[in-house]
Formats: sequence, C-alpha cells, structure tokens
Amino acid sequence: MAAATTASISLSLHLRPPLPPLRRPPRHAAFLLPTPSLLPQRLRLAPCRPTWRPDVRARAGSSIGVPPALARPGGAVETDRLPSDVRDRAMEAVDHFGGRVTIGDVASRAGLQLAQAERALQALAADTEGFLEVSEDGEVLYVFPKDYRTKLAGKSFRMRVEPLVDKAKEVGAYLVRVSFGTALIASIVLVYTTIIAILSSSSTSSSTSSDEDSRGRRRRSYGSTIIIPTDMFWYLDADYYRRRRVEKENGMNFIESVFSFVFGDGDPNDGLEEKRWKMIGQYISSNGGVVTAEEVAPFLDVPPPSEESKDDESFILPVLLRFQGHPEVDEQGNIMYRFPSLQRTASSKSGRSREYVGTKWSAMFGGVEKYLEEKPWKFSKANASEKAMVAGLGGLNLFGVIVLGNLLKQMTVTPGGLISFAAQLYPLLQIYAGSFFAIPLFRWFLLRKTNNDIKKRNKAREQRAQELLSPDSSLRRKLLSARDMAQRKVITPEEIVYTTEKDILEQDYEVKEWERRFKELESE
Repeated sequence: MAAATTASISLSLHLRPPLPPLRRPPRHAAFLLPTPSLLPQRLRLAPCRPTWRPDVRARAGSSIGVPPALARPGGAVETDRLPSDVRDRAMEAVDHFGGRVTIGDVASRAGLQLAQAERALQALAADTEGFLEVSEDGEVLYVFPKDYRTKLAGKSFRMRVEPLVDKAKEVGAYLVRVSFGTALIASIVLVYTTIIAILSSSSTSSSTSSDEDSRGRRRRSYGSTIIIPTDMFWYLDADYYRRRRVEKENGMNFIESVFSFVFGDGDPNDGLEEKRWKMIGQYISSNGGVVTAEEVAPFLDVPPPSEESKDDESFILPVLLRFQGHPEVDEQGNIMYRFPSLQRTASSKSGRSREYVGTKWSAMFGGVEKYLEEKPWKFSKANASEKAMVAGLGGLNLFGVIVLGNLLKQMTVTPGGLISFAAQLYPLLQIYAGSFFAIPLFRWFLLRKTNNDIKKRNKAREQRAQELLSPDSSLRRKLLSARDMAQRKVITPEEIVYTTEKDILEQDYEVKEWERRFKELESE
C-alpha cells in the first residue's frame, strides 16, 4: 500500500477494446482526413457507452492517453486535388466568415454541395495548419489562421502557376480576336492588289517587247513586294486582356469590332449557375434553414404560376439534393423544407424575423435581388458606326473575292508571283469572305430564339417573386409557419468542449462532468 501511495497517480483514457499505447501527437499538428467519409458532418453522442471515455485510474508510472492522431500523407498537397472553382469559392466563404466556419456556412455562402464544402474544408485545414473545434452538441467547426492563404500559396505549386496560365489564356484569346480582324485587312489588300496586277497584265499584252520587259519587271516586283499596313498596329491594345469583356464608354477599336461582329462577345450569363446556388444557399441560411417551395421558385427555372402548377413542387428536388434537405409538414398540413446543415453557423449575424413577410419584407430588403435575372444576349457590343464600318469592309472584301475569281478563270496562261500566290489562297479567301456574313446571320436567328426563352424565364421568376411580395392569406400563413419552424443555431466559443489545436492535457476537461454526461446518456 505504501508503494502504491508513493507512486505517481495520473489520468488515462480507458480504451475498449484495449489498444497498444499511442504516441502523443505534436502540438498544433496539422489536421487531415484521408477521405471525407472519415469525419461525419455532425458528431452526436450516442445513447450508449462510447469507445473511449475519461476514466479515473490510479497507475504507477502511467501517462495520460490521447485519441489517435490523424496521419498526414507525406508531401501531398490536398488542396491541389480540388477543382479550382470549388477551392476558390470555399476560400472566399472562409474569408467572409472570418476564418471560423461550419460546413453549412461554406455550402450556403459559396453555393457548393455539402460534400464539396466538407472536402474543401478538410483539404484547406490539412494544408494550412487549421484545426477543428467540437461544441457541446457535437457540432464541428473548422478554424483557420489569418495567414492561411499565404501558407497555402507557399505549398501549392498549382496555385502559383494558375495566374500565369490564366494570363496566357487571356493573351491568347486577345491574339485570336486581333488576328481575325487583321485577316480582313490583309484579305482586302491581297485581293485588290492581285486584281490590279491581273488587269495591268491584260491591258498591256499587245505592247512592244520593251514594254513587255518592263511589265515583266513590274510583275516580278509585284511578286516580291510585301505590303504591310502599318497603321493597323495602332489598333493593337496590349492591355485588352486585362479588360476582359468590359464594355468601354467609347466603344471598342476596329480590330476588336471585327471579331465582335462575326462571333459576338461571349456568354453574358457566364457563372449563372454559381450565382443561382449562392443566392439559394444564402436565402435558406438567412431564413433559419426552413423555407417553402414558393420562396425558392424565383431562383429556379420554373413555369409561370397557374392553377395547374400550383401544387407542383418537384422543382425543389435539386435544392434538396444539393443541401441535403427534407420535407416536413406543419400542423396545418403545409409542406415545408428543412435544411439542418444550414441551420448551424459560426456567424453571429441574425436571421430575418417572422414579421417581415410580404410587403414589409420588400420595404426592409429593397436592395436584395428578389429573383434570378438572366441577361439577354447582344449581337455585338460594337456601336452602330463600328458595325457599319465592319459590314462595309466585309462587303468590299466579298465583292473583291468574286471579281478575283472571275479574273482567275479568264486567265489562259499560268500566272506567277503574286497572282500565283493569290490563286493558291483563293479557296481560303472564299471561305473567309463567305463566313464573314454567314456566321453573323446564323447567330442573329439563334439569338432571337435564345433571348425569347430568356425573356420567358425571367418573366416567370419575376411573377413568382411578386407572389411573395404580395402573398394571399393562404401563402402568408404558410410563410409565417416556415418562420416559426426556423431554427438558427450560432455556435459560440464558450460552447466548445474540444479542439485539435491543443493536446488533451492542455484542455480543461472536467472528468466528473464527462462522467455525469455519459451516465445521463446511459440512463435515457
């Protein structure tokens, strides 16, 4: 007994079944989960005795055990395995919430699927020395240092190279635009120079031999002359790629307007899906994680409201799948949709009150986008004078190609020099001149149909949003019921009971409190 009394007494974690002693992980060890499935989105204490629990044991020379440390693959940068847009959107959400987030925070803010948000947070935490916090209710939070972007950029070669690749793509796209406009000038110069050469050779065919020698010298000079329209370099704007798709007040330069006239200026709704899911996620989160189908309809592609579509709520299925929601029925028989993951947040911003429904909501949130609006496609961002100039030069080029073709057919001798060169390129000149008007004509008919469809979708969403601003009595009761069912749980630092930032020795766990909690769970 004396020996046992003098022996050092320490606390240990009693593992069932017994495991070999584990080495304590280093302080501030980087956190990593090999696969998303290893860490559940929400930790819950099951109503039974857990695998490991605090247990008071007196052992001579024993040390305090710790939970198994999560291993990190050697040298792997987990963030490089993520798609670039998922990584960037997750990091933007982390910055917005100040570096302390739940999975639901990132999913709602970035419009990501919950699985994507979880995988992104795990990868970021592994590469930036982030850590986990667990609340009393078993909620998991991810916490990142303020300089996590700097740490990630120092480890990820891909993140350092991506800006250079993007810049190269922008420069390449600019060169394509410039080259197409330059080709129009070059085609006009080549076509009409060749026409002049052919007409000159035909008009002097009956002259004296001295004149023929002179003509021969002139023809040889035509073949060796390089015509460089130096004035076109005035149009080359080296900073164009820095102004991607930014419409200037004074229009665009001529070289750019040629490409814009033929091919347009790209999709005006680029990134629409990302914007759609961001709006939906933020709306659900700000309303306590419980919404009706009518509230989500203004952000989706839905038919206009009618008696036939009144009871059809199938359009909300993609939202349920993306944010892992499920339907619930209130006491009045109305169907609501709850999204538990979007009800838990690390942000202290409050949600909307139940009184702000209908016109009051409109008055308070007048600056908020009430529905998703698509932009119509424009035929070209070039102004009227630029388009007229481009069309005129295109017509001049087409006329010249037709005339040149007739002249080449009438020639009885094999041409040489410039004429031979133009004859070899003539099929390409025909394709360029014909497509210069065929492509815009096809686009014009296509854009008419596309813009009509966009107009119908925008009108349907606007009508759905108008129903929320001026709801009838039935819809108003349904909206108020959804606000009553809403729950927004803000996880404060005071509720944290465990963190991977520190060793278990440094955390003030009260053993008796743990024992009391486990006994309460076992007695249930």
